[in-house]
Amino acid sequence: MKNFILAMTGVMVIGLVIASFFYQNHSKTLSMPWYTAIEEQAAQQEQTEEPVQQLYAEHTIDYSLQNDQLNITFDKGKNWINVPIDKDKLFAGDYNGSEQELIDDSYILTKNRVAFLYSEGANWESQKIVLTYSLDQGNTWEDSVVTDPYPSIRFRKVAFLNDDFGYVIVSGDRTMSQEGLSVFLTHDGGKSWEKTNGPDTTRLIADGGFVDKDTGFLSFGTINPEDPDVYVTQDAGNSWEKATFNVPEKYDLIFVSAEVPMKEGDHLAVLVNQGPNGDYLGGKVKGKFISKDNGQTWDFSKEVESNETDE
Repeated sequence: MKNFILAMTGVMVIGLVIASFFYQNHSKTLSMPWYTAIEEQAAQQEQTEEPVQQLYAEHTIDYSLQNDQLNITFDKGKNWINVPIDKDKLFAGDYNGSEQELIDDSYILTKNRVAFLYSEGANWESQKIVLTYSLDQGNTWEDSVVTDPYPSIRFRKVAFLNDDFGYVIVSGDRTMSQEGLSVFLTHDGGKSWEKTNGPDTTRLIADGGFVDKDTGFLSFGTINPEDPDVYVTQDAGNSWEKATFNVPEKYDLIFVSAEVPMKEGDHLAVLVNQGPNGDYLGGKVKGKFISKDNGQTWDFSKEVESNETDE
């Protein structure tokens, strides 16, 4: 009887060992597809994630929007500094252009001043125009509210004539070919802004700027302009008058859109281009006009090739 019990015990032990062996192999067989699926999913995620692009600088002082971040450099890309602004804010508002480059005139990038003008806010009722700037090459940043609130922004421009005086020109709330316009001035380097009066027009602005702290210009007409439509102020924006352009008959309906005037010796000069649809000499020629009364009247001087104006 004792031998029988020992034999049965041995059989049971052998049976348990065999059962355990088959169970472990069966568990591994069931688990393999699960582990394989996890590995395949991880591999697919690695393939779909966009690789981080190396930042590239074309100029000594430059910016980059690669990897959906705004970065700046002062040594042609050897070192990069991140700007604390979400990329989407830089293109917010009524803008349909490329987001691979910053909007012209919406930023300043020099050795002594870096500034970015943009709109932020959850909706048009809470949007505000902000200037984020640095005076120490990105080591520290300041946020200056230009105006709050402001409707959906279209045209945007910021510039400084010296360390203290600068201007911001913005337009918004566009409806077809009409919009609102605002001009702001600063006399403390951008810390605070004061709104000026504006001209009596609702046309779409094409360009604008100041040549000194008192004398400024606003050029209107972006859709099929027929002649230069420029307003001038000589009292820092308190009042605006429409400037007179004496366009020779030969250039009637050719030189139609004025750019921002500039000081040239003892007078002012401005280039008037052909607008978006100009075809005179391939649309590459501009008209140069001269003013000797600080921008109130302009007389034709000569034709200027585009490559001359770009130099």
